Amino acid sequence: MKLRKLGRTSGHRRALLRNQVTSLVLYGQIETTEAKAKTIKPLADKMITLGKRGDLNARRQAAAFLLDPAAVQKLFDDLAPRYAERNGGYTRIVKTGFRRGDAAPMAIIEWV
Repeated sequence: MKLRKLGRTSGHRRALLRNQVTSLVLYGQIETTEAKAKTIKPLADKMITLGKRGDLNARRQAAAFLLDPAAVQKLFDDLAPRYAERNGGYTRIVKTGFRRGDAAPMAIIEWV
């Protein structure tokens, strides 16, 4: 996977990605730039894979990445069982046009 730097330092980028994946788990969909959506897609899919594993170590790994304990709870109790029969491709990116202020291409990332 090619790392997108997103114009941030490594710590800032990691915090941004953790925030966005946590929000995606909690709210089901988020609107962000296309580049950020494409960057968080594999991370979100990895979280679902951890949820499907369901053991204590997977729960601890998810808790170490996600910022909210409620997100970990929702991941393991609601989202993982929903995708039990699916082998990947848990997220969808829908392009929504351009942001008014700086004409950045925007997209919605959501669970399938």
